[in-house]
Amino acid sequence: MAAMNLLLYKAIEHLPLGIAVTLDFLGPAVVALVFSRRLREAAWALLALAGVILIAGPGGHFDAVGFAFGLGAGLCFALYTLLAEKVGKADDSSVSSLALSVSIAALVSLPFGTPKVAEVSAPQWGLLALSGVIGVAIPYLVDTLAARISSARVVGTLFAIDPAMGTLIGWLILGEQLGWLSLLGILCVALAGAGVTWFAAKPAGPLQEVSDDNQVTPPES
Repeated sequence: MAAMNLLLYKAIEHLPLGIAVTLDFLGPAVVALVFSRRLREAAWALLALAGVILIAGPGGHFDAVGFAFGLGAGLCFALYTLLAEKVGKADDSSVSSLALSVSIAALVSLPFGTPKVAEVSAPQWGLLALSGVIGVAIPYLVDTLAARISSARVVGTLFAIDPAMGTLIGWLILGEQLGWLSLLGILCVALAGAGVTWFAAKPAGPLQEVSDDNQVTPPES
């Protein structure tokens, strides 16, 4: 969690917000692809690859350092997805586990922020507190609650909104402008992530259902 956020912020220093979030989103999309058992999911991977090529290609917004940080954030997002699932299954008190995880992530991040404490003004402290609430506490909490009342498949598919939302916020608030190729690439990645996450977890057949823990169970009567 700490590494994912630190790398994402570094990526945003070099890339438009929508592109940085798109690279970050590749993480859970790749996890869904790796654990899929159908050959057709490879088509979604090719669509995601095409999207990245459109973003980084001629007329795109390729920045080697930014892409490295963005892909690093995506790798951490993938690991977070796997570890969060294990924690959720091992402990019924998922919200308490989430609070502990955020606290540990804060301690891990502390050495990077401590040297800048003296430079932060009073209004900036308020902005930092607000970003901590709406950028970390609320998103992770609602993700956890959403996974509890729905399924990992649904939550993973909804993550596909992230690239589009990052692009929209970058345009409305930060005034970032993206070319048509970059916008098309972001759309390809979002669609590929949604597709592979949704179809990778669909039931194997009409007489069987696959539960969230990958155990095959008979359908309810």
